[in-house]
Amino acid sequence: MTDKKIKNVFQQGAISSEFIGNSIAKHQTKTSIGAHNIFLGQVRADVIDDKTVSAIEYTAYEDMANEKFHEIREAAFEKFDLTCMHIYHSLGTVKAGEICLFVFVSSPRRKVVFKALEYIVEEIKAHVPVFGKEIFEDETHQWKKNS
Repeated sequence: MTDKKIKNVFQQGAISSEFIGNSIAKHQTKTSIGAHNIFLGQVRADVIDDKTVSAIEYTAYEDMANEKFHEIREAAFEKFDLTCMHIYHSLGTVKAGEICLFVFVSSPRRKVVFKALEYIVEEIKAHVPVFGKEIFEDETHQWKKNS
C-alpha cells in the first residue's frame, strides 16, 4: 500500500446525476484510457413484511470507513491495471430511486474494468462499516440487511 492521503468518500444525501456526470467527464480527454465502467447503487423500494421502503438513512464510522475505502482502492490499483477510480457513498437520508453508491473505474483494457468493478463493489459490501436504516412509507424503520 502507498502512503496516499485518505480521501473522504462521503456525500451528504443522494449522489446527483450532475455530480456523476462531472466525475466521468474529467476523463474524456485522457487518451490512455480504453474503457470505463460504472456502478450505481440505487435505493430500492423493497416490500418487506407488506411495508414499502421509502428511503434509507445511512450512517457510518466515518474515519474507519474512509480508511477501509482507501485500503480497497489501493488494493484494486495493485491488483488491476487501472488508470483511475472514483468511489463515493451517501450519508444521511436517500430516497427510493436515488443513488447512494457511485464507483467508477478506468483502464486501458475493457476486461480489466469489469473484473475490477466487481471486486471493488464486493469488497465495499463485505468490509466497509456503513449502515442503513430502512425507513418505510408508514415511517417505521428497521436496520438494513446487506444484500
